[in-house]
Amino acid sequence: MTLANGAWLLLAICLPAAAATVGGDLSDQNGAPVVNAVISLRPLSGSPPIAKPPAAVELDQRNREFIPHVLVAPLGAAVNFPNHDHILHHVYSFSPAKRFELKLYKDVTPPPVVFDQAGVAVLGCNIHDWMVAYVYVSDTPYYAQSDASGHWSIAAPAGAYRLNIWHPYLAGAPLAADVVAGDAQAAPLRFSLDLKTRAATGKPPDSLQFGEGYNGEP
Repeated sequence: MTLANGAWLLLAICLPAAAATVGGDLSDQNGAPVVNAVISLRPLSGSPPIAKPPAAVELDQRNREFIPHVLVAPLGAAVNFPNHDHILHHVYSFSPAKRFELKLYKDVTPPPVVFDQAGVAVLGCNIHDWMVAYVYVSDTPYYAQSDASGHWSIAAPAGAYRLNIWHPYLAGAPLAADVVAGDAQAAPLRFSLDLKTRAATGKPPDSLQFGEGYNGEP
């Protein structure tokens, strides 16, 4: 895993009222944009403020796939798991961040699951082995997810932060760097991530072809 601009980087884009926007771009070892990375900031001094969880968050099941593949939610978020397929799903997680099980169901969405511990919960379906998703639970309100072009941006008060980058396909540990929000002259951050060449995408095997006419068979 490498940092494109060195092991430690300082960045800040100064905005009015002591606010700042920290942002940049992510690419993999081949130079391709990295989507679905989670970038978070934690103050180097003191604790981050506690974010109020949104009223409702959804992780859907559609065409035998979890959507989105990576869900980022603040600590304490209640996540619904609707099943829009015509077949039963059985959602579970054995991760220390959240252990739960929603046994065979369809048509009626079970009660939401509250993610009350920071970390990453890896989800699966007990019927469809290829189905996998990740819920990243953040205990800081300063986070973002990289888009299809690898770009990300976080609004946070000016100051010094520890920046962390996580991705489900990382070949090693999450990447970390110290950044300072507030320097209008600093260039956007550019990071290169070492990703696994083979990883579970959560998508159905190519041998299973279906579309709008999918009849609900396993």
